[in-house]
Amino acid sequence: MFKHILLPTDGTELSEKAIDQGLRLAKTIGAEVTSISVMAKLPTFFYHARISPAALEESARQSQAAAESYLREVQKKAEAAGVACDIVFERHGTPYEAIIRVAGERGCDLIMMASHGQKGIEGVLLGSETQKVLTHSKIPVLVVH
Repeated sequence: MFKHILLPTDGTELSEKAIDQGLRLAKTIGAEVTSISVMAKLPTFFYHARISPAALEESARQSQAAAESYLREVQKKAEAAGVACDIVFERHGTPYEAIIRVAGERGCDLIMMASHGQKGIEGVLLGSETQKVLTHSKIPVLVVH
């Protein structure tokens, strides 16, 4: 059975449901978890646009603070459930690659994640990170709807 589950989070309601179900599964089977939040790097054209470096830095700072907040919440829930939990914050150009890489580095044998995060046009343009993880991961992926 699974011994180490990777739980990606982006702070969405659906992601929170996947985290809750992942923690329940981990508790039931005696697995540990690692939760990851990946902040996508902005494409270079943003840096060449007429957006001030200070505004870009502030946006990155706020995004990182939000991601760290999501991860602290996962850690609290895991502690309350009696599940060993490690957290990882990554800044990466392609979040799905970071998710797969961290799963491998941490020895995870299951990735459990929400079916989608981004909504609307952002989701269409960026594509589903879950779909990309499903397509590229050699580690089993359990998708929560």
